[in-house]
Amino acid sequence: MASPPKPPQLNTLHLSDLTEGSLEQLRPSATLTGIGLVVDHRFPVDLTDARLDGVHFDRFVAPELRLRDAGLLEVALDAVDVPVMDAARTDWSDARLSGRVGALTVYDSSLRSVHFTGCRLGFVNLRGSELLDVQFTDCSIDELDLGETRCRRVRFTNTRIASLEVPRAVLVDVDLRGATLSAVSGIGHLSGATITHDQAFQLTPLLAAHAGISVSDD
Repeated sequence: MASPPKPPQLNTLHLSDLTEGSLEQLRPSATLTGIGLVVDHRFPVDLTDARLDGVHFDRFVAPELRLRDAGLLEVALDAVDVPVMDAARTDWSDARLSGRVGALTVYDSSLRSVHFTGCRLGFVNLRGSELLDVQFTDCSIDELDLGETRCRRVRFTNTRIASLEVPRAVLVDVDLRGATLSAVSGIGHLSGATITHDQAFQLTPLLAAHAGISVSDD
């Protein structure tokens, strides 16, 4: 009998006693340490190449958030409402994201001890990224691209995924039992994931097609 997948090991965020931040601090290459901030902005927020350490955004509303090449250590982005978030080539460690993001670009990134909770996500591009100890809880995701990722101890709980892509992914201790899956691309690379019997039944046609098996009662 196969062993159950190992759960993610999420570190507790310590984000109390923070200094109140200001919108003027949000700029490219900024260094933000030990601040709390509410963002409700009509213009894009550019934190390209920024370094965030011990930062809590209690609310983050903007038409676009640019985080490309940024580093996030012990950061919480709560009550997010952002149509476009560009976080390509970012480094996340001990982080939390909740809220709504239309297009979330996080390719070629590193995510360690990251919790996506209560999220409504449109297209999520994690292609080529490394995920270690990542949890999705109470999320709804239209498209999730995990192509060419390396995932270890990743779990989905009460999460709907309309379209999942896993071509050339390397999965270890990935728990999909709490996910509702509508479509899967690259199903031959689901090795290392755990699914339920019901999910296996739903995916039988895709598994058969991948193995070159024709299924017919005629």
